[in-house]
Amino acid sequence: MTSTPVTLCFMLRDGAAGPEVLLGLKKTGFGIGKIVGLGGHVEEGETDAQAACREVHEEAGMVVLEEDLRDAGLIEFVFPARPEWNMSTRLFTARRWIGDPVESEEIIPEWFLVSALPLERMWQDAEHWLPAALGGEAVAAVITLNDDNQTVASAEYSSRGV
Repeated sequence: MTSTPVTLCFMLRDGAAGPEVLLGLKKTGFGIGKIVGLGGHVEEGETDAQAACREVHEEAGMVVLEEDLRDAGLIEFVFPARPEWNMSTRLFTARRWIGDPVESEEIIPEWFLVSALPLERMWQDAEHWLPAALGGEAVAAVITLNDDNQTVASAEYSSRGV
C-alpha cells in the first residue's frame, strides 16, 4: 500500500478550566469546513519533525522547535475508494513554542478544552485516537474509511504511555 507521509502537531497549554489544545477550522483544500490539527504533507528532504514545525508556522504563525516536539504516534489512514488519499500520519504534541496563533489562508486557529473536543465538527476518526494522543500516549492505528471517504469502516489501534 502506498501512503503519502503527513504530520499533525497538537499544541497543548494549561488553561484556566484545564488543558487546552490548538485546533483550526480548515478554510481550503482537503477537509475544508472541518476542525483539524495543524499539519500537512512532508516535503521531499524533510523529516517528519521538520515538516511538523514548518506546518505549524505556515498554518498558525507559531514557531515550534524540533526538540520541543513529543512523539504522539503514527496513524495509517486507508481510503479504499480513493487509494491516492492513503496517508501515513506522524503525530506530535508540543507544550513550548514562540508566538500566538494567527489566522492563515488555510486555518482559523482556536483553543479547545481537551475535555471538550469538538469531535462532531472533526473527521469521524478523531474520536478513536485523539483523546489518547492528547493524554500523553503514543498511538498506533490503522483507520479504514468507508466508500464515502468520511465515515470510519474500521479502527484498529493500540497505545503506550510515553
